[in-house]
Amino acid sequence: MSNKNNFMNVQYITDDTGKTTGVFIPISDWNGLKSKYAEINEENTIPEFHKEIIRNRMTEYNTNPEIGLDYDEVIAELKNE
Repeated sequence: MSNKNNFMNVQYITDDTGKTTGVFIPISDWNGLKSKYAEINEENTIPEFHKEIIRNRMTEYNTNPEIGLDYDEVIAELKNE
């Protein structure tokens, strides 16, 4: 990458509570990563049929909210399995 020790000079972005919310990578390092890892250049878009599945599920949930599951309960069940 751009500095002589082959380490990126990243900067961490935090919110007002100190939680890391992002990372800033200098453009020279980013370009180096793109050169080294070609798959970074591939566009990561959600296929339209996936979007349609989500739209249908949201419509179903909005019509019947009682079908929704409690996140904490589901996680607890999965951890017990």
